[in-house]
Amino acid sequence: MTDTYGAESPTTSPDDAALEALRASTVGTLIERMGITLDDVAPHRVTGSMPVTGNTQPAGLLHGGASVVLAETLGSIAAQIHAGEGRAAVGIEINATHHRGVRSGAVHGVATALHLGRTTASYEIVVVDDEDRRVCTARLTCMVLDGR
Repeated sequence: MTDTYGAESPTTSPDDAALEALRASTVGTLIERMGITLDDVAPHRVTGSMPVTGNTQPAGLLHGGASVVLAETLGSIAAQIHAGEGRAAVGIEINATHHRGVRSGAVHGVATALHLGRTTASYEIVVVDDEDRRVCTARLTCMVLDGR
């Protein structure tokens, strides 16, 4: 079996192999520095998590920018998968509403497609705490470009 990146992976499904390739591509990026992990990836939905520790503001709360980094990461990955091989997805607009503070544990995000078009893809990203309380709601629009 060959995954979407052309590597042989006889013991994993193409989706598992693609997820592992995506995880490997985050080494040395902001995604790695923030501690973001990817759980499930598909053009319509991407899920992931991020620790609160190390991503706080001086008052000890999760930094709002960290929530936005998680949201844009999940939505951008989904948009890139939607764009497909040989095309690129770049964020062109993001907004976020912060609903509550978080001091410990992790936050978990789900990016759900709102629009998957030929030239744009938009996602709603909901970030919740370990108790499933909404922390942040974001909306991301990506432009889909031909060529990388």
